[in-house]
Formats: sequence, C-alpha cells, structure tokens
Amino acid sequence: MRYALPAAALAAAAVAALLAACGSDGLPVTETNPGDGFNATGVAFMSDVHFENIYGDLKSSQFSGIPTKDGKNATIRTMYAELTSTRLFNENYFAFRAALDDAYAKGLRLVALPGDISDDAQPINIDGLADILHEYQAKGMRFFIAPGNHDPNEPYDDDEAGKNDFLTRDGKEQKIYAVNNSACKAKDPSVVCTNQLMEQGYEKLLTKLAEFGYVPNKNDVYWETPFTTYTDGKYSYDAATAAADLGKRQFEICAEGEGGKYKVAGKTYSRCTSIIDASYLVEPVKGIWLLALDANVHVPNANFDPANPKNFKGFDNAGDAGWNKVQTHKIHQMEWIKSVAARAKAQGKQLMAFSHYPTMDFYANQTDAMKAVFKSGAFQVTRMPAAATTSAMVATGLPLHIGGHMHFNGTNDVKDSAGNYLVNVQSPSLAVFGAAYKIVSYQSKDLIDVQTVGLNTVARHNELFPYYQVEYDYLQGSTAASDIAKRWNRSILDSKSYGEFTRTYFGELSRLRFMGDYWPCEMKEAAMSLDLRQMLILSQLQTKVTLAQLKDNPSVLPITATCAAKGTPSGDAVAASQLTADWAAATAKAEQVAAAANLKLADFAKVSAYEFYGDFHRTVYAGELALRDMGAERVAQYKVLMSAFPASPAAIVKVGDQLSDQNPVQVAFQSQFKQVFAILKGLGSGKPSDHFTIDLKAQKLNNVSNSGLSFN
Repeated sequence: MRYALPAAALAAAAVAALLAACGSDGLPVTETNPGDGFNATGVAFMSDVHFENIYGDLKSSQFSGIPTKDGKNATIRTMYAELTSTRLFNENYFAFRAALDDAYAKGLRLVALPGDISDDAQPINIDGLADILHEYQAKGMRFFIAPGNHDPNEPYDDDEAGKNDFLTRDGKEQKIYAVNNSACKAKDPSVVCTNQLMEQGYEKLLTKLAEFGYVPNKNDVYWETPFTTYTDGKYSYDAATAAADLGKRQFEICAEGEGGKYKVAGKTYSRCTSIIDASYLVEPVKGIWLLALDANVHVPNANFDPANPKNFKGFDNAGDAGWNKVQTHKIHQMEWIKSVAARAKAQGKQLMAFSHYPTMDFYANQTDAMKAVFKSGAFQVTRMPAAATTSAMVATGLPLHIGGHMHFNGTNDVKDSAGNYLVNVQSPSLAVFGAAYKIVSYQSKDLIDVQTVGLNTVARHNELFPYYQVEYDYLQGSTAASDIAKRWNRSILDSKSYGEFTRTYFGELSRLRFMGDYWPCEMKEAAMSLDLRQMLILSQLQTKVTLAQLKDNPSVLPITATCAAKGTPSGDAVAASQLTADWAAATAKAEQVAAAANLKLADFAKVSAYEFYGDFHRTVYAGELALRDMGAERVAQYKVLMSAFPASPAAIVKVGDQLSDQNPVQVAFQSQFKQVFAILKGLGSGKPSDHFTIDLKAQKLNNVSNSGLSFN
C-alpha cells in the first residue's frame, strides 16, 4: 500500500523557519530571542490524549447525540463512565486544544504523541483528531505519532466493538456498537449500530494518519524504518517514500516469539503470521532525531486461524505486554534501536526516543512494596517492565526515552556496568489528574532540559456540565438499584477550572473504583472511615481491646470487625470499655507528635478519609505534582504520619489468609498503614519529574523546580 500526502501538509514558510542554525558541534542552537518566536530545538510530548470527538457525526439515523443550543450534537459519554475510568472521555477534547495552543504560544512546533491518541481508534475519533492536527499543522506545527494499545486495540479491524455508555438527552445510557456486533445482527432495538464505533487496526490507522510521522515529509532531513536499506547509504525522499510502503514494514510473529531469521533452532513455533511494525526514525529539523517506537506486541493467541490471519480475535491486546514482550517478539526492533543509538552518537544527533510503554520501574521504585501491601494485580503492576527488560533497554545505548501508558508523571534512570545510561521520562496523560505535557530540549550534546507544563486552566472545560446535570437528576430520581449504584458526587459540576475538575474526578474514581479494586477489605474500611487525626491517634494506640470487641464500644472510632474472620479469644482479655481510656492516652501522645512538628492535632481532622485516599491515588499518578496540589500544611501533616508508626509493629494474627478478629484494634492498622505511608512518601519523593535537567556526561538528574514541597 502507498500513501498520498495532502498538498497542504505543511506551510513552506513555517518549515523553513524551523530549520535552526547549527553550532560548531553540528547541533542546532536555540536562539536567545528568535525573531520568528520558534523554539526550534524543543519537542512537546503529549501522551495519552485519548481524544474523543464529542461533536462528531455518528452517521446514524437512530441516534445523533444530544442537540445543543448552537446546533451541534454532543456525542458524549456519561459522567459515571468518566468517574469510573482511568481516563476522562469528553473533556479531553478541550484539554488537547489547550495543550496545543499553549505549546504553540511557547514557540514549539514539533509535537510527539506517545500513543493512545484516541479513545479506541474509532473512525469518529480518529477522523476528528486528524482534523485538529491538520488545523495546527497549517499553522506550522508538525506531529509525530507512536502507536498505543488503544490505537490500535488489535492489529486488525474490530467490527464488533462499541460502548455502552453514551449519554442521552434524558440522562440515560445508550449502547452504540459496530454493525457486526451480535446485538446489531440480532436487531436489538436498544442498540444503535454504526461503524463509526468500530475499532480500526494498523492498516486504516497508518493510512489515515500517514503524514503525522508514519511516512516521510519532503522537508525532513532524514527518515527510516527498522527495515529500511538505502542504496549506497544515500538518503532521498523518493527512496524513503518507497520504504514507507506497509508491505515493506512487516515481520513474522509467532506465539512463541519472533519468527524469520530469529527462530531458535530446535524450538517449536506456532501460529506464525506477518504483522506491521509501525516504528520510524525521523530528523524533522537538522540535528534532532525522533525515534518513534511501536512497542505494541499483539501475540497470536488460541483463537488465531491461519486461514483467516487478519481476524482481530486471533491476537492478544498489547496493554500488559509492553517492552517485556518486545524482547522476545520484536528482536529486530531491539537490534535497530541499538543501531540508531550508535549512529546518533557517532553523528552528534539529539536523540529522543519515545513509545507508548515505560522502559523501567514507573512507581518511583515502590513496586515491590505496593505488591506486598495491596491486592494482587493492584495498580496495574502487571505492566511493570522486568529487570531484565530494563537492562536490555539500557544496553541499547539509548540516552533518553519518553513513555506514556500509565497516565502519570514520573522519572527514573538506570546505568549499567558497561557505562550505558538511560533516562525514562513518563509523560502524563492530558485526561487525568495532573494533566500535563512535557517539553524536552537539548541544551548541549550532554545536557537535556525537561519541563512539565500543567493544564490547570482549560477553556470550555465546563461546556458539557448542563448535560451531566440531567444525568445527575435522572440518577437521583431513579429507584432502580443499577441507577442508585451509579450516583456520583455533584460537586464536580462546581469545578471552576480543569485542574479542580480533574482533582474531584480522581476523588470519585478512587471512591467508585480504586478502593474496591486495589485495597484489601480491612485497609479499605480504615482508609474510607478515618480522617488524618484518627489515623495519627491509631498510630500511637496501644490496647488489648480486640476488633471483635469494637461492637461493644462503637463510639470511639468508626471501624469494625466486618473484614475479619472469627478467631479464638486469648486468656488475657480486657473489657471493651478499656478502649476509651487507651484512646485518650493515644490522643495525648498524638498531640505531642503533632506539636513536635509545630502542628495541631485538631487540624489533622480537616483531612477527611475521602481526601486521604484521593491524595494517595493522586500521588500515584502525579508524583511530586500532587504535593503542590496538597499544599504545604497537608504535606507537613503527611510527613508526621510517615514517621509516627512504631518501628516494629506487632505481627498480624490471621485465620488462614484472613485477618483474625482477635487482633488488638491497632495491630492491623499500624502494620499495614506504616507501609502505606512509606509508599506514599516514596511516590511523592521520587526522582525529579517537574522541571529538571539530564546530565548525560555525569549520568545524573538535576532538579530545577522551585516548588519547594517534598516528603523528604
């Protein structure tokens, strides 16, 4: 297949302005005050946009959305759907434009999109996104996309996909599916059927989005794929265009690993087929190399049919695979990355690699602790790169990788014994709390500047609120159990800014989903019942009153033995009333602990349970950016909790795998929440992730941010 670029792909004058002068080392030089206002060497990285075309055309006579006062139709998802998803759906439409406007105003003209550019690669959303990219491209911006696990969801078209939660004008949910969905074939009257909701595979996506990096541009200095060989090593636009043909960008993948020349002798390979690798290297401005890596690995599964190899059901989703599977199923790509890194170093290029997936620990090295404390699989730790994977990535010689996927802000770095040094920058999503994009620019061949630009203010962020109000009223008025379960906190509709909106969204996401999905029963009860004052007192409590006895003295603290198994009482029981005196003694100790930090215990009560667990999850996603949101007083209060617990909490007595109700009241809390607050400290005290520099020569990160808030 060949691509055809639109004639108006780029304004020639804008491209000419992008070509920066070069210094003596062959690297572009940033002018102190460029006359054209461009930052020719800076690249804006905007990950996980998850664009949804909220005023798009569903091309259905059954349902066209909610009519608006200006004649458009809002084709939006429900607020409940947003508040139970790890990404927003609707407001991204405004956030993306705000980010692009901000980047443009800062003089940035190069924008990299590390995957998940759309909701799920549906035509309505991809076409709408392309329209926006064309709009800004006409102003002189250029875009470079790397695939994510939502674009594509599967390597081939899924014509059975759809969503259950589009919002109707009366506040209810509407199911909309692609025409080959079983409900559509059965002519279910409750379902709207349109292929605008199908999920497109590689072929359609790379054709529609070709000009956004997937094929060369005449103004590029250089462009290649992992499979490119130029005659006599000479680059030309025509040769690069020929190399961009999809038929020349495929490799053999099998269930057991990469096929072709990478098959291991004596090893059995099955379900082998050819599949696209959409990776490319581009030099859009002299001296800058953008390495867009397609780290999606869609492994053929038990449903794979050799007679129908393009059936989407025959492949696993790439979401949990990431770079771990690249090591076995895309060996050619690892070899290519090593080649690119070596050539970039030899030629003095400013190399910025980006893909959808992180290359190393993305939880500020708290992953093992999180696995030990929370439910199995909590916080999507299955997506964590293995140590061997990180080692292999470092060994390629890449200096810098920008990833997305996890929707959070963070930085990590690793060096190996061979002297290789790799920094992984996690670019946060525009569709969550901590919404931001990164600006990456080389200050010299060994010094990289990374800035995080938050999206606290987004024009029109509340444009859809009247429609959510209708949904809220419907849910409040309904007596159906399914509707009652979907009721949400209306305060989100009082949000005065996008930052406030996403903050409240994360509180509700925590309440409606994270607490049940991630936190063990007794931890969930404590976290959802206790304010920070009660937590500090519990950290000091010493009593022999057991969880089983709480029902006999329920007024002291709001937890129960509901999550505990019935155990055998010991012989040294005390009366339940003793808890009142022990709580008073613990309160006195807690007051002293707070006073030692120049704080008042009474003020700790201002941090409700809802605020606490919201803060925890906001810190998981936003890292140090979450501390700025908390403010100095709350950061100080959390620091007190982080050091308040006993050095060696008593061991928890269990009945099988369950907490025994014969544990003294404080035992489980002190043991578990000592770890919770240690994890919170680690997450909020990770390596610099706001504004920092990467010193490639010294192999270290330097914090430039002056936010001044830390858990250290």
